[in-house]
Amino acid sequence: MTFNKQAIRSSYVRPIDFKRGRVEMSHGGGGRAMTQLIETLFVSAFDNAMLSALNDQACFSPPTGRMVMSTDGYVISPLFFPGGDIGCLAVHGTLNDIAMAGAKPLYLSAGFILEEGFPLADLKRIVASMAAAAQAAGIQIVTGDTKVVERGKGDGIFITTTGVGSVPDGIEIAADRARPGDRVLVSGTLGDHGITILSLRENLGFHTEIESDTAALHDLVANMIAAVPAIKVLRDPTRGGLATILNEIALQSAVGIAIDEHQLPIREPVRAACEFLGFDPLYIANEGKLVAICPPEDADRLLETMRAHPLGQAAAIIGEVIEDPQCFVQMETAFGGRRIVDWLSGEQLPRIC
Repeated sequence: MTFNKQAIRSSYVRPIDFKRGRVEMSHGGGGRAMTQLIETLFVSAFDNAMLSALNDQACFSPPTGRMVMSTDGYVISPLFFPGGDIGCLAVHGTLNDIAMAGAKPLYLSAGFILEEGFPLADLKRIVASMAAAAQAAGIQIVTGDTKVVERGKGDGIFITTTGVGSVPDGIEIAADRARPGDRVLVSGTLGDHGITILSLRENLGFHTEIESDTAALHDLVANMIAAVPAIKVLRDPTRGGLATILNEIALQSAVGIAIDEHQLPIREPVRAACEFLGFDPLYIANEGKLVAICPPEDADRLLETMRAHPLGQAAAIIGEVIEDPQCFVQMETAFGGRRIVDWLSGEQLPRIC
């Protein structure tokens, strides 16, 4: 049942106990209990005219330019972590996928798979986090869906968000547009999100504070495009980290990429944690960073623009696109040698987003 079915506003059986209550099968059954949860939690938190109409869909006028659409599922464990939670992550992640086309995000839908017995206090906290993230990003959650599965057949909560946006005419950003000579930039420090989740999940008690970098990047992207309309590629290095994204770009553009280890922005606590755990920070997930590729003559201006934004203060030029029929990603190491930065083999850290 969608959570914008026709409302049943007449006297509910009892108020929802968001402090001590838990998700029940009736909350997904399509009846009065589900409608009560939808109206008192979701509609209230995501308050906007399209959602409050309580139709099975959201109706809006198409914007100018080309439409962009993306969808993603969020199954992260644990649900709450330093710097964020599954709620804001579900908003930021899909907004960022829209933004990587150079688009302005407009609307989101949200689907919730809830497990019977999930604390309603946690659900309320997650929904409030989503609402705050959407409001801060200037977008609306306009439609959605709820389902409840039996106890033991889920893992608390899974969320799927779908976003739509529009990209202005004349902006052409895609992973197959990198050419030899182009420069490669990152917007900030690498590996913060993945190490945060791993340290919390494994109860590793690092003495230095490490927080997830989850953030919405569309405002940074808008500034970048305004300064350098010739940006060729934008990607956010989430699962598989920087190494995976660079390999994808190299393959799609039929080029090689050479990066310099000295130029990689990595926080010392993250670097130390990776050394301790035997991980390579190049493969660690990020949730608030992007990779940009632009013509060489625009690189310094783009870097300056990125560093002027709060989410790009640690931006760096880390390498360049080269000719290579084998489409390898190579790195000049801190010891003066070179090594191949290959594709991630297997799953380094599951349930990361």
